[in-house]
Amino acid sequence: MMFSELQSLLDFVPGDVAREDYEQAVLEANCLGKQTLSTRKLSLQRLSELYALDPSVPLFRVMRSLWKSNPDSQQQLALLAALCRDPLLRLTAAPVLQTPAGKEFARQEMTDALEAGTGGRFNDSTLDKIVRNASSTWTQAGHLQGRARKFRQLVRATPASSAYALLLGYLQGVRGQNLLACDWVKVLDLDELEARERADDAKRLGLLDIKQSGSLIDISFPKLLTEADKELLHGAD
Repeated sequence: MMFSELQSLLDFVPGDVAREDYEQAVLEANCLGKQTLSTRKLSLQRLSELYALDPSVPLFRVMRSLWKSNPDSQQQLALLAALCRDPLLRLTAAPVLQTPAGKEFARQEMTDALEAGTGGRFNDSTLDKIVRNASSTWTQAGHLQGRARKFRQLVRATPASSAYALLLGYLQGVRGQNLLACDWVKVLDLDELEARERADDAKRLGLLDIKQSGSLIDISFPKLLTEADKELLHGAD
C-alpha cells in the first residue's frame, strides 16, 4: 500500500495541483527521502499505479479531498483506493475479510486465492512476495495485527471512509439500498445497518446526501462529484 510514502507525498504537496506537481515533488524535491533517482522513479511509478496521483481521476481526487481533514481515515481511504486499482490486492481481500475477528489469519488461504485467481502464472517465490506485501497492506489498514503470526481484527469505519466506500460502489453503478451492502462497504467491516449509521454521519458532515421514501433510499454525492463526473455517470447509466 506504501502508506507512509503516500502520506509523505500528500502532506508535502498542496491539495489542488496537477499530476506534474506530484511528479516534481517525488523526483526533484525528493519529498520521500529516496537516495537515488532510480528509487524515486520506482516509488513514483508504484504510487501512480496504486493511486493515480491525477486530479482528473475521481478516485484520487475524492480521496485527496478527504485526506487532510480526516487523518483518522487515511489508512482506510488508501486501502480502498489501492483495492480499486490493484487486481492482485483485490484477490487477497476475501481471505482477510472472511477471517473471524480474533482468529489467526491463515497465510495459506491468501496464497491459494492468489494462485486460483491468477491461473498459477506466478512461481512460489513471487507468490510469497505478493503475500508478504499484501499482508503488510492489510496490517497497515488495521485488519490484521501481529508480526510473524497475524490475527484478524475489525476496523472502525469513519464517516469519511464510509462515504468513500459508498462512492466507489456508486461509481460502479450500484444504487439505492444495495450501496449499503456493496463490496467496498464490506472492506470496512460494516453490515448494512452499520453502513446506514455511518452514511447518516457522513450526511451530517456534508459528504453525501440521503433521501428516503418508504423503503426506497437514494444516496448521492453532490459535493464529492463534479458536474463532469455526473455527466459521465449519467451517460453510463
